[in-house]
Amino acid sequence: MKLYYTSGACSLSPHIVLREAGLDFEIEAVDLALKKTASGADFTRINPKGYVPALALDNGEVLTEGAAIVQYIADQKTESGLAPSAGTLERARMQEHLNYVATEYHKAFGPLFSPSSSEAEQTAAKSNIGRKLEYLESLFADGRDYLLGKRFSVADVYLFVVTSWAKHKDIDLSEYPKLSAFFERVAGRTKVQEALKAEGLA
Repeated sequence: MKLYYTSGACSLSPHIVLREAGLDFEIEAVDLALKKTASGADFTRINPKGYVPALALDNGEVLTEGAAIVQYIADQKTESGLAPSAGTLERARMQEHLNYVATEYHKAFGPLFSPSSSEAEQTAAKSNIGRKLEYLESLFADGRDYLLGKRFSVADVYLFVVTSWAKHKDIDLSEYPKLSAFFERVAGRTKVQEALKAEGLA
């Protein structure tokens, strides 16, 4: 398999999951501004949506959308324990968290990455992110280590990656001690550090 990624982008999530699952894979960087891969290929021919991540499978198919990709990876190596069994309530809970991170939390950062956003739009975005952070902090109020309790899953990886953007956008996480503790817990994992180093982030 080959993962097309951009350093520090949401594609870091499947990158970490591939390492956590212990699967064989390659990575190739994508310049999103030019829509070109490191080898010079037109990225839009690989993923017509024009954004990362994209996972090229051994059979020639390409899978896109991070929440779908990480579940597919986890299901290729069920013994990794990265996702509960399909059809269980715990699996639905994991998907619930993945969908929240993708559609609410991740999306909220959009204006902060757009050069065309006005100062007012950026201020509004930070307020919106603050509300998401308050909700995420509340999830950990019961003392759980991870989103599913004691069990580390692909949803934690996606949450970790999006939360990592906060420090680059001057969002103070000190007001969210439980979420911050979760973030450090995930950051300390060996495979997470390997992925960060591979993308030049550590």
